[in-house]
Order: sequence, then C-alpha cells, then structure tokens
Amino acid sequence: MSNSSSMPQFLLLAVADRRELQLLHFWLFLAISLAALLANGLILSAVACDHHLHTPMGFFLLNLSLTDLGCICTTVPKAMHNSLWDTTTISYKGCAAQLFFFYFFITAEYFLLTTMCYDRYVAICKPLHYGTLLGSRACAHMAAAAWATGFLYSLVHTVSIFSLPLCQGNALGQFFCELPPILKLSCSHSGYLREIGLIGVSVCLVFGCFIFIVFSYVQIFRAVLRIPSQQGRHKAFSTCLPHLAVVSLFLSTLFFSYLKPPSISSPSLDLVLSVLYSVVPPALNPFIYSLRNQELKDALRKLITGCFSEAINSPSSACYLPH
Repeated sequence: MSNSSSMPQFLLLAVADRRELQLLHFWLFLAISLAALLANGLILSAVACDHHLHTPMGFFLLNLSLTDLGCICTTVPKAMHNSLWDTTTISYKGCAAQLFFFYFFITAEYFLLTTMCYDRYVAICKPLHYGTLLGSRACAHMAAAAWATGFLYSLVHTVSIFSLPLCQGNALGQFFCELPPILKLSCSHSGYLREIGLIGVSVCLVFGCFIFIVFSYVQIFRAVLRIPSQQGRHKAFSTCLPHLAVVSLFLSTLFFSYLKPPSISSPSLDLVLSVLYSVVPPALNPFIYSLRNQELKDALRKLITGCFSEAINSPSSACYLPH
C-alpha cells in the first residue's frame, strides 16, 4: 500500500489463537471493564454527593476517575468485540479515533497525577497556605490545564502520525492503536523524523513531571518524619500512600513497556505490558484510593447503604446519600 489514504483498515494483535482462549479473554475483559465502570462510577457519585469530599483532592480524584473511565472505554470494547467475533481488524478512522482518545485520556491522567502530587506537597509541607494555593479557582485552572494538555498532545500526534505515508503493511502487532506500531509502518523519512522529534519533546515533558513528583515526595517524607507524634505521621502517610501507589503503578508499567530492551521484546510480552498500563491501572485506581481514604470509604458506604435502603423502600426512586 503506497499511502495511508488507501489503507481501509489495520490488523490488531489477536489476544489468543484458540477459540476457547479468545472467549476467556472476552469474559476477562468484560469483568475488568465492569469492575472499573462500577468502581469509578461509585467514586464519581460519592465525590459529587458528599460535601466532606468537596476538597481539592476530591475534585482531582473525580477528574482522575473520568480519565480512568475514558481509558477503559477507549481500548477494551474493541478488544472484546474482536475476541468475541474472532476478528482482528479495525477501520482506519476507528484506529485514528482510538489513538486520539487513548492518548488524550492517558496524558490528562498523568498531568492530573502530577497535580495531585502538588496537592499533597502543599497539604503537608505548606499547610498554612493550602487554602490560598489550592482554592477552587486554582484547582479548576489546574484540572483544565491537564485536560487541555492531553487534548493538544493527542491532537498533534494523531494528525502527525496519520499524515505519514504508510507502506510497510497494516499489521500493528498491538491489541489497540498506539503510536509506535503505526510509526513502524511509515516509509517517509522526513515524516518519521518529525514524529520522533514530537515524541522527544513529549519525553522531556514526562520526565520533567517525573522529576517534580520525585522531588515533591522527598520533601513530603522529610516533613512527615519531622512530625513528633506517631499518630500524626501515620495520618500524613495515609493521605499520601494511595497517590504514591497509583503513580508507581502507572509509571512503572508505562516506562517498562516503552523503554524495555528490544532483545526481550515479543508479541506475548508486549500484549501483557500493554494490558498492564492501559487496562489494569484504571481498574485498580478506585480500589487503591478507597483502601486508605477513610472519608472516601465512609462516603461510599453511605452511598451504597442509601441505594440499598431506597431500593427496598421504593424501587423506582433514585439513590440518595444520607447526611
């Protein structure tokens, strides 16, 4: 195929060759996606309904749940469809849309995690300035900046990659559309270098946020260790550990997938790693945050209890959150 405009579809990586394993993957993806939808939906409802969670961290957690839902809904439905109907194809426009929305949500999530790190830094290291530095307007601006950065990043890369002539076939070797497999199909040297330059700028931004996260947590741990009481240290650590766990899960799977040595690369390993950074974090994030956040656990408990009691008393009524 001489160029991308003549390419009607791409071939995605089959998650399994045997029909039984394909159906098993379908049910596994279905279970993960339902768990992610339910957990993130509960967090969205709890944060929206409980005034105790109307805080900067609650606001950022709500935005994080939206990005998690977006990531799951972008990659998993097509993988489920292909596993169920024993196919590996995705249309050219469908691939472009999937790539755009995946990078939109995952980039916004990364910058939201960086912003949430700043929230923890101010809360522990500069508590007297917390209300000033993280007022409602400042939080809205930071969240809007994260979403806008994700949109621009995704738009630039999607337009750049799909303007390249593709003449190396149409097999992506991945279960969803992302940049590296499509870039390998390009036969334009100048376009290839342009996209590599954009990726280089992106890597610098990612690395800059990573350095900021590491620096912030060094300062946070130093401040926490200076707290005289053990109860105070435990409470401070409890507010940071969920975010640190989510960041570690997100970055470790993402960095290893993109920076692993080519000598250990294989289709099966690439498939496992891509599932780990695109599917597992959005499903686990709600559970990680709810484990150590007592206010969130209380809000979820009241929400679920309210739904059950209202369903028993009046099945047609909507759920409510008792105060």
